[in-house]
Amino acid sequence: MAKVVGIDLGTTNSAVAFVQAGKPEVITSKEGSRLIPSVVAIDNTSEIVGITAKNQMVTNPEQTFYSIKRLIGRRYDDAAVQKDIELLPFEIRKSDKGGVEIRFGNEWVAPEVISAKVLAKIKTDAEAYLGETITEAVITVPAYFDDSQRQATKNAGKIAGFDVKRIINEPTAAAIAYGLDKKGDSTIAVYDLGGGTFDVSILDIGDGVYEVRSTAGDTHLGGDDFDQRLIDHFISEFKKEQGIDLKEDAAALQRLKEAAEKAKITLSSSEVADVNLPYITADAKGPKHFRLQLTRAQFENIVGDLVDKTFDSVKKALSDAGLEKSDVHEVIMVGGMTRMPLVLRKVEEFFGKKGNQSVNPDEVVAVGAALQAAVLAGDSSVQDITLLDVTPLSLGLEVNAGEMHVIIPRNTTIPTEKTEDMFTTAVDNQPAIDVKVLQGERPLAKDNKVLGSFRLEDIPPAPRGTPRFAITFKLDANGILNVKAKDVKTNKEQSITITASTHMEQEEIDKRVREAEENKAKDEEVVTRLKTKNDAESLVYQTEKLVKDYKDKIGEDSAKELTDKSTALKEMVSKDDFNIDEVKSAYDELVQKSQDAGAKIYAEDPNAAGMQPTGEAAANTEKKKDEPIEGEVVE
Repeated sequence: MAKVVGIDLGTTNSAVAFVQAGKPEVITSKEGSRLIPSVVAIDNTSEIVGITAKNQMVTNPEQTFYSIKRLIGRRYDDAAVQKDIELLPFEIRKSDKGGVEIRFGNEWVAPEVISAKVLAKIKTDAEAYLGETITEAVITVPAYFDDSQRQATKNAGKIAGFDVKRIINEPTAAAIAYGLDKKGDSTIAVYDLGGGTFDVSILDIGDGVYEVRSTAGDTHLGGDDFDQRLIDHFISEFKKEQGIDLKEDAAALQRLKEAAEKAKITLSSSEVADVNLPYITADAKGPKHFRLQLTRAQFENIVGDLVDKTFDSVKKALSDAGLEKSDVHEVIMVGGMTRMPLVLRKVEEFFGKKGNQSVNPDEVVAVGAALQAAVLAGDSSVQDITLLDVTPLSLGLEVNAGEMHVIIPRNTTIPTEKTEDMFTTAVDNQPAIDVKVLQGERPLAKDNKVLGSFRLEDIPPAPRGTPRFAITFKLDANGILNVKAKDVKTNKEQSITITASTHMEQEEIDKRVREAEENKAKDEEVVTRLKTKNDAESLVYQTEKLVKDYKDKIGEDSAKELTDKSTALKEMVSKDDFNIDEVKSAYDELVQKSQDAGAKIYAEDPNAAGMQPTGEAAANTEKKKDEPIEGEVVE
């Protein structure tokens, strides 16, 4: 049986593992290391990957590519990406689709193309280690990666020559590696602070089932940010001493980055780190050297707020899971940054228990991915594992009044599929509907992220409210979304798979969740206004149709009264600042008059088609649940 490997594609370092006779093993690279730096470089005309590429970052900064995971599947215009661009030495531009492109030698490529080169190196090393061809893999991503980031990661694997069997969340992989389900039913928190990202997941585990109850995180908070704080500190200290700003010196910045990483690692086990960079730069007076002694206390003071920031996500994850921190039985530590004493101390202070570091935090994710890979490959030596991850934000579509109609609520267990067939047209003879797919927590469509859109065309001419459309949202185990619209009568279909051309920033996700709470009252008022207007316009349409179709049965006076009242209601809601209470009063009055007319029609002709009011009146008259929602998807 061919091996299926598990890959932790990290921001700073990557790792790959496989399962042999039920036991996971981390593969050693050709250079003799269990960790492969996620670095790619062009040296003259050749491409190099891993430790060799990392070793020449100082001498070739503009053609050495790292921290690519922070750019994969993202939009160029996002604020967090712009911040990264300022710090990265290689050229980055906006692609035609609004994503990120990187100058790689003489061509411009997407971030996943460079990530694919890291994965190709992993594939080559794994094949050399195992002595066989490897084609299948499970790849991990941060739990809070959105649809486009997951798709871009999967694409990188495909470019590298892998058949990616599944994309799984890093915290879930870590929980599998710890084998905590063997200890009985429990609730755990996975605290994952890596090189470029932070995320936390709350899981219920037991009997081989790993159910994620909630997840939160920050895809722009990790070891790179700790390094940058040290780099800024070094630059500031050197400027005070020598009056020279090293920010514009690319080679000096790379040396400072290397020194910052080494000092950070040293301070995890020592109280003091000596930074010594001879010939860091030169001026008219000659070469300049940089020497500094950094204590652990100084380092913790410089980066303490970054550690504190991780607990904003921890608190959010606990809240979303409906738990208190005392409900967590165990906290497992993932990522190289969790070796930092301050991180361990803060985790213990918050949860009241020490973080579990019994598995190497640099390798634990790859080990968990390998175990899942073995299960997918049908390896009978590995206990069957069931993963139940969740989607971090609600998914839905824009409806006629400019609202977001949620199809899949946030923290829904995936994979999942949901279909609603209550959608119809907003105007007579509408030839097509536009389906706009949204992600977020705000009630108004404009306040949420647009993931993509498509059009269902060639709808047969019919009065508004007559056609019916089924909308299906399918979210697979990799967290990748497919949306389909189907005309129930003609069976005509159109669909879209959310790909890497559309994506949402982590900061944007957090901002939208926060704004949803802060603007709840205001949003409710706006939604009420929109619903009131939509219901009024729908009632006006039905009233005009009633008068047109049954004028001879309801009489001239009744027809004139209905027309006058519907015209007045139409004029009222045409104003942006209409009074909601006045409109509701006029609406209720017109509903009553329409019902009176309907009763009169029915009395004269029991077979006549009756009128069904919409909106609030519909609720008052016990509208049937299977009636279509008028105008929810619009032209």
